[in-house]
Amino acid sequence: MLSLQKNISKHNIMKTPISRLRTIGIYEGISYLLLLGIAMPLKYLADMPLMVKYTGWAHGVLFVLYMFSVLEVTLAHNWSIKKIAAAVIASLLPFGPFVLDKKLLKEEETKKEKPARQVA
Repeated sequence: MLSLQKNISKHNIMKTPISRLRTIGIYEGISYLLLLGIAMPLKYLADMPLMVKYTGWAHGVLFVLYMFSVLEVTLAHNWSIKKIAAAVIASLLPFGPFVLDKKLLKEEETKKEKPARQVA
């Protein structure tokens, strides 16, 4: 347990608006896949509607958190309408949050590699 805490703090998970968006996006994407791939088939093929109730509720909470996180990143980083639209559309598509996560990670790594411009 202690090593997990060190690993989390080492990688700055949930410390910046973008890292929060990425983390919430991963959970939101997983909940969406569980809802579509497991809960919905169980509801309609095995007559088990309770799975949709709980998975759907969890996904709904994560979706709202994701949208608030998109808003936070937009305000913190002055995201363009194009980036906002991409984040919203990604949340509506299966595997969309994972694609967005990869792009955000690449963008973060690019920013870390480039040294800050110095004003003369």
